[in-house]
Amino acid sequence: MIDFDTIEYLKYGNAKQLLAYNILTETGIMDLLAEFDPLLVGTIPIDIDIETSDLDIVCFYKDKSYYIKKVKTLFSGHRDFTLREKQNFTSVVAAFQAVPFEIELFGQDVPTKQQNAYRHMLVEHQLLLKYGDDFRCKIKDLKRKGYKTEPAFAFVLGLAGDPYEELLKYEHKL
Repeated sequence: MIDFDTIEYLKYGNAKQLLAYNILTETGIMDLLAEFDPLLVGTIPIDIDIETSDLDIVCFYKDKSYYIKKVKTLFSGHRDFTLREKQNFTSVVAAFQAVPFEIELFGQDVPTKQQNAYRHMLVEHQLLLKYGDDFRCKIKDLKRKGYKTEPAFAFVLGLAGDPYEELLKYEHKL
């Protein structure tokens, strides 16, 4: 099992994972965000990324105002910087360019390993290990056709209902 607690595993991955590792280490983003327990999540860590995939980093804050101020201080000078608040999970989403990637930071008042993005990635990783390369190719094909990651998994697995909730049901089955 890959240790997703750090980004070290990216050094031994495919070309895009190695590029992601280099960008993240050269910019020091993970170190700059260390007080927020950052974790890289999404498609690149588990090799189901497509050409337009970005780098998603989840963060945990205890004080939303402080987190917003810190993120603005650290990253507002980057190209295409945006920051918005989503009310559903008291989320703060910041995005900016670190060529060739768009980087998205998802801050929540939920510890990073308990956030759905991280939990989904772990389930998806286990499913990819279980079902192999044909399964991976089907997921990537659907993503290229416009499917989001979790709906693509749900479609291939034949799951009914909310794909985000249905995937979490696999947490204790795999």
